[in-house]
Amino acid sequence: MAKVFIGTGRRKSSVAQVKMTAGTGKITVNGVDVDEFMPYATYVMDLKQPLVATNNENKFDIEVKVSGGGASGQTGAIRLGITRALLKYDEGNEDNEDSYRKILKKAGFITRDPRVKERKKPGLKAARRAPQFSKR
Repeated sequence: MAKVFIGTGRRKSSVAQVKMTAGTGKITVNGVDVDEFMPYATYVMDLKQPLVATNNENKFDIEVKVSGGGASGQTGAIRLGITRALLKYDEGNEDNEDSYRKILKKAGFITRDPRVKERKKPGLKAARRAPQFSKR
């Protein structure tokens, strides 16, 4: 049986579980092809960036389970999941100059994006939006 590399990615309120196996470059998200699942081609391009950076577009089949959040957050979660799966695949090769870790770190894919929605505060309409001021 083929070796499976697993990576978990999170962004905003989305969580993605990525399973990467040797294959032909097919990406499936929640049982649907990635091009059908994502509303825009730019999102598909965005989540494939770690594969493009490491020249692995057609080497792995990727199966993703993603939940929570919107399309943008899910894309970021999938991208981080793919990055972590690639790092597991390349384990033990960190000393080389062409190691995936160095390539992905330089591109900024390893860091989890910590930005999340700020909570609503009492007396305000949103996190910082105050009610309109009325002099009279």
